[in-house]
Amino acid sequence: MSTQTATPDAPPAPTPRTGTGRRPSPPPARGTRGLTSRVMVNGVLAVVAVYTLMPLTWLLIAATKNYRDLFATNPFSLGDFHLLSNLDALFAYNDGLYGRWLLNSLLYTLVAAVLSTLVSVACGYAFDKYAFRGKEKLFGVVLVGVLIPSTVVQLPLYLMASRLGLVDTYWAVLIPSLVNPFGVYLARVFSEGYVPGEVLEAARVDGAGELQTFTKVALPMLAPGFVTIFLFSFTANWNNFYGALMMLNDERLYPVNLGLFMWNQNVYQQPELYPLVIIGSLVAVVPLIVAFLCLQRFWRSGLTAGAVK
Repeated sequence: MSTQTATPDAPPAPTPRTGTGRRPSPPPARGTRGLTSRVMVNGVLAVVAVYTLMPLTWLLIAATKNYRDLFATNPFSLGDFHLLSNLDALFAYNDGLYGRWLLNSLLYTLVAAVLSTLVSVACGYAFDKYAFRGKEKLFGVVLVGVLIPSTVVQLPLYLMASRLGLVDTYWAVLIPSLVNPFGVYLARVFSEGYVPGEVLEAARVDGAGELQTFTKVALPMLAPGFVTIFLFSFTANWNNFYGALMMLNDERLYPVNLGLFMWNQNVYQQPELYPLVIIGSLVAVVPLIVAFLCLQRFWRSGLTAGAVK
């Protein structure tokens, strides 16, 4: 005979009821909420992407049209393909003036970007690794410089350049571009995250001087930060329109953005300039795209490191 006794089944738990006597509806499934959120986020991103790429799409299409098709066809419809003839007309107009503007922009941008990045990295490294009197107060002044719009200081810079006789020269555009407070701030952040103090002490113990320690030890470690600051500086200098407008009168010294602006101001008197402004704007975008594509690996890693820090 079995000695086990059967235990009575536990009574079912009471079902909660609402004030109206109905059972509450089950909450929506978590997967449904996640899917809805993804659809909404992707929809917003798609709208932003279309809004951002629409001007560039129009520029690509318009650059392939001649003057008649620009006004006779829909803005986003293709006409006869005249891209090569437009490029030929662009670089042949006024004895190749646009090519000179393009070279001027490359000169202003590359020289200023490289030098300003070196200055910023050196300053950020010094703010991070050296202790000196008034360091934090001086760094606070640098941060104040980040908050001041560049257009505010253009008139004082013009007056200083005028007193020194630098107006209407390459130096009038290059020298102000060497100062980059935001680059100094980023360089300090990268130095804190990339350059351990123990490595620098080991280099000093091995007999390396301060300059050698910076150039041979710290600077290679700061390569991702260097490229990130360089790209920011490259973009800012390439788009430096107001500074060149204030400093330059000779059209042979114009950067490409200022030159295109001057052409656009004269399209009503010279309608043949309108296609040149469009194809010139497209060509002016190419160096920025090439720079980002070639340096994007360093740029991404540098931004990630700065964000983590």
